[in-house]
Amino acid sequence: MSTPFYVSPQQAMADRAEYARKGIARGRSLVVLQYADGIVFVGENPSRALHKFSEIYDRIGFAAAGKYNEYENLRIGGVRYADLRGYTYDRDDVTARGLANVYAQTLGTIFSSQAEKPYEVELVVAEVGDRPENDQIYRLPHDGSIVDEHGSVAVGGNAEQISGYLDQRHRDGMTLAEALRLAVQALSRDTNGSEREIPAERLEVAVLDRTRWQKRKFKRIVGGQLSRLLASGAGEPSPRDEDESPDEE
Repeated sequence: MSTPFYVSPQQAMADRAEYARKGIARGRSLVVLQYADGIVFVGENPSRALHKFSEIYDRIGFAAAGKYNEYENLRIGGVRYADLRGYTYDRDDVTARGLANVYAQTLGTIFSSQAEKPYEVELVVAEVGDRPENDQIYRLPHDGSIVDEHGSVAVGGNAEQISGYLDQRHRDGMTLAEALRLAVQALSRDTNGSEREIPAERLEVAVLDRTRWQKRKFKRIVGGQLSRLLASGAGEPSPRDEDESPDEE
């Protein structure tokens, strides 16, 4: 009788982690940055229907890199968790920290299970506060760990290089236009150090804007408003522009 093939638990977990990292690296990068009035999500995404960024609840946004079908399942589960908790208790009881803990348990269970492959996803859960110091940004890698981020974070693709670029240039109190242009500059850098142009129509941009009078702070930046912000010397969109732009789920 042949001897069963043995793989140590350490090697098995290392192989699963490498598998997940390679899957995430094949996806396009995205960045999440704090600015003076909230948090901005920026990513290269040629699809107009398959979103990387979504609203989870009133003040909470979701960003993901990796396999779309896997992070879409997680997004839907997060929306259901938030709706149920807000309805059962109070809307203020729905927090990014609580949602990040739920995602961490789900990802950790899947990663450690030998019955299914690990998810090839990396998530960011962000909540905008009443003041910049109350903003929360959590990054969740494929293994279910939680990383509390401040200022800026990049996931997917060449996230390490982009994060280094942002760490050197991001500062507190940036306007939305400044933060957006910094994010696009970071995403435009290739692994060999060269730069490429990313047209506005290939960008997906959303914000959690603490200055909005609505309870829901999530809003997509599209069309002419996005082009104006990207243009050299562009200023902030006027309150009238924001009110006239339709909300998107």
